[in-house]
Amino acid sequence: MIDERIAAAIDRAVTPEEIQHALAREIPASEREDVEALIRWFTTRYPTPEQRLRYVRQAHARWRRSAR
Repeated sequence: MIDERIAAAIDRAVTPEEIQHALAREIPASEREDVEALIRWFTTRYPTPEQRLRYVRQAHARWRRSAR
């Protein structure tokens, strides 16, 4: 079960200023490299759109089950 503090942080309303700040910030090179590495892994592991969608559907169902 998700800790109430985590659930509150996930479900909180985000202000327009917070969104603007997040969109305007420069992404550090190390963060960009990490994301690109994850994308390469995912698209290699699941090379077709059908495989990717199947994975996402299964993962979503798994996350919903574990959140109860």
